[in-house]
Amino acid sequence: SYILRHARSRNYVSESEVCKLESVPLDFGDYHPLKPITVTESKTKKMTRKGSTSSTSSSSSSSVMDPLSSVLDGTDPLSLFAAAADPVTTAPPMDSARRKWDKDESSAVGSDFEPWSSKRGEILARYTTTEKLSINLYMGSEKGKATNTGSAVSEKLRTRLEELDDLEEGSQKELLNLTQQDYMNRIEELNQSLKDAWSSDQKVKALKIVIQCSKLLSDTAVIQFYPSKFVLITDILDTFGKLVYERILSMCMDNQVSLPDNFSPENVNDTAKETCLNWFFKIASIRELIPRFYVEAAVLKCNKFLSKMGILECLPRLTSMIRGIGDPLVAVYARAYLCRVGMEVAPQLKESLNKNIFDFLLIFKQIHGDTVQNQLVVQCVEIPLYLTLYSPAIDWILQCIAYHAPDVLLTEMMERCKKLGNNALLLNSIMSAFRAEFIAARSVDFIGMIKECDESGFPKHLLFHSLGLNLALADPPENDRLQILNEAWKVITKLKNPQDYINCAEVWVEYTCRHFTKREVNTVLADVIKHMTPDRAFEDAYPKLQSIIQKVITYIYDFALLFSVEKFLPFLDMFQKESVRVEVCKCIMESFIKHQQESTKDPVILNALLHICKMMHDSVNALTLEDEKRMLATLINGFIKMVSFGRDFEQQLSFYVEARSMFCNLEPILVQLIHSVNQLAMETRRVMKGSHSRKTAAFVRACVAFCFITIPSVSSIFMCLNLYLHSGQVALANQCLSQADAFFKAAVSLVPEVPKMISVDGKMRPSDAFLLEFLCNFFSTLLVVPDHPEQGVLFLVRGLLNVIQDYTWEDNSDDKVRIYTNVLHLLSAMTQEAYIYRIDKVDCNDTLYGGDSKFLAEINKLSETVVSQILDHLKTLGKEETLKRQSQLALYFFNTILAHGDLRNNRLNQLSVNLWNLAQKHGFADTKTMVKTLDYIKRQSKQPEMSHFTDLALRLPLQSRT
Repeated sequence: SYILRHARSRNYVSESEVCKLESVPLDFGDYHPLKPITVTESKTKKMTRKGSTSSTSSSSSSSVMDPLSSVLDGTDPLSLFAAAADPVTTAPPMDSARRKWDKDESSAVGSDFEPWSSKRGEILARYTTTEKLSINLYMGSEKGKATNTGSAVSEKLRTRLEELDDLEEGSQKELLNLTQQDYMNRIEELNQSLKDAWSSDQKVKALKIVIQCSKLLSDTAVIQFYPSKFVLITDILDTFGKLVYERILSMCMDNQVSLPDNFSPENVNDTAKETCLNWFFKIASIRELIPRFYVEAAVLKCNKFLSKMGILECLPRLTSMIRGIGDPLVAVYARAYLCRVGMEVAPQLKESLNKNIFDFLLIFKQIHGDTVQNQLVVQCVEIPLYLTLYSPAIDWILQCIAYHAPDVLLTEMMERCKKLGNNALLLNSIMSAFRAEFIAARSVDFIGMIKECDESGFPKHLLFHSLGLNLALADPPENDRLQILNEAWKVITKLKNPQDYINCAEVWVEYTCRHFTKREVNTVLADVIKHMTPDRAFEDAYPKLQSIIQKVITYIYDFALLFSVEKFLPFLDMFQKESVRVEVCKCIMESFIKHQQESTKDPVILNALLHICKMMHDSVNALTLEDEKRMLATLINGFIKMVSFGRDFEQQLSFYVEARSMFCNLEPILVQLIHSVNQLAMETRRVMKGSHSRKTAAFVRACVAFCFITIPSVSSIFMCLNLYLHSGQVALANQCLSQADAFFKAAVSLVPEVPKMISVDGKMRPSDAFLLEFLCNFFSTLLVVPDHPEQGVLFLVRGLLNVIQDYTWEDNSDDKVRIYTNVLHLLSAMTQEAYIYRIDKVDCNDTLYGGDSKFLAEINKLSETVVSQILDHLKTLGKEETLKRQSQLALYFFNTILAHGDLRNNRLNQLSVNLWNLAQKHGFADTKTMVKTLDYIKRQSKQPEMSHFTDLALRLPLQSRT
């Protein structure tokens, strides 16, 4: 008890002044932390890397420079490492060649050119079949394989010639009745066989595999699968083309140095040229047109090794070869492949590819000829379906032609399309391939062409779909916008098939939102509801309907305007599937939180968003993942924070009460509501400047009651403890003393229920550290809580200490003693004549007791119990394995006495010396901390009222670790 009987009297104001940091005036005219830094450099730089010469440079710059870059002379360490390990000299020749091919391929066209690889997956997914397929597999030939090592060169040549004669004969196995997946697996096997044959140096076998695969492209037996077959087979052709190119390129290596990127034929050695010619001669010996065309097109890039003009000369010849293909579908895909290869290897020769589309236009009427019609009848394929098979090829050809093409060429294409009677298939491909700006500027012309198209072969709604996609990317002339919408919607609204309708409407909703008012948007939404509600057609169109909602909220992000669109909420009612409905609601709430800049009390917005949030909340069940719950709660909390009724505090509280009843299953929302109501009570206090009227006093008591009955609904025990403490502080600040006592009592009664382990970020952690933090905060609050007249002196402090005493702490934990030490801080502060902090208009114990001796005696009695607990615990730590903990606690207790005790008292002075010696008795002391502590004592001794620290410092020896 002598510790607090001799507690040091504190003058908190003077201590605060002493501890203040020295203020230094700063001229912000010359300096600001956010002002850009200007570096002026003038120094000598020496280069010490291998192969470099020393150089001296001096530079001075007034512009912003990067100091890290300047010291490296523009070369970063990673570049130095890369230069040290030169890939040209360390990588095998084949890898170097592969990189060269990939580099050329990637740099062929700009990033604004959509590559074939992005279309591949879409084609495979769209063009499928359930019919049985057949395939001819190359089985390999036995001719010429029995060559012994001693045979002459002439024998090898004869063997090669025999193999070439066998290129297209026998050695095949026909597989019938394959499913689509089996067929794709077989193609993949062929691709792997090609790579295996090549790696085992069986080049002729590899060529045979490619020829057999190319022949498959002449087969249109299952015509609706042809686009996907084209994708699969050309993958093999691409592989073959790369292998041949890399093989020849590797032969051009001279002393492990590769050819430069833009090499000329003069840089190629004779061996490589001879090998290249050999490949072209082999290909020329293929008798059938289609495999000869495809294989030569696959190795088109190899012409670079022979002649500068080789590719330019080959392109027209290959284009003319395609004229010999009778089937228009096979021919158009051949043209597409030639354009694809041409754009990869020589995009600068794009003009040479333009002839492909003009050739196609000349033979376009073949599509409606008897041969094709008879074939369709045999396969039971309708003409509209057949025409869609052309789309990927024509789209690609037109994309290649339209890439960076002048408007003159594009206009010429339009005119040729008109001459063909505005053929719908071609018109659709033009709108898909040409620049959106070009299409949008001529939207009225395109609508006229669409209206004149024959609808029997290619539906007009697909044409309007393509036009709508362009208008979503580029704006038409302002005067034409309404006419365009009217003409398009006349066609769209007449569509009977719900899928056709929604595919088209979804595209045009964006155009409507971009350029028109809520009236037009409401009309479009009403039309969608009208078409999609019968027979619950909306159930098959959820992705499109979601897209429509996303586009509407993207362009109409003023939610007062959005919810004034009469058909918006009825549109949401079409989302009957819960998972989809929740996703849509989340999109709306994310948009609200992102775009709503100011708080709102608009009843239209509040009612609509409460309805949306309620749908999100009601989707939560026992199977809902924690991450999903957290996301939903975050969105709903974002909405709650944006609701403000200004000075109408009662309406604000009513809203929180309604929200609590609606969102009771999500704990983070209840926590947010408690914080919001506490904030509302404090805002009331601020408005009343701390002096409540009868009405506002009743109101803040209602706020306090809201919190008190809501907190038990929260399952997290530490969240409950902190909410009780926070709400008690708010109640105390608003002079609701009995309510504050109720909060603090509830917190005290909850402490024994704290579990030993709690979940933190999905992992189980000991709870002692969290409990220690909470109790320290709690004790700090209890300083300003006045005693209840009927409960006795320090009844809350006593109750909390009893709970701490009974709580089962971990055996290896010292947190209980640390808490007791912090209680001494509190009791010391309670003995002061004026407390270090107080709450306005709340009388603390310093005012109530006025330093009464009975009050101080109660504090001393309490402190005696606490100190004895601390000293007893220190004695229990005398075992060898706990000496380090004993040292740390002894120093911690010493610092408490130093800060709060009057060390002029001999017994207290002696206790502090004993603790100091105990801290370093067994060599576990934190020497740095003890040195700093001793320096502090010596500095304090220079103050007049602290002169007794001089004698204390002399009694505190510092022992070395040895």
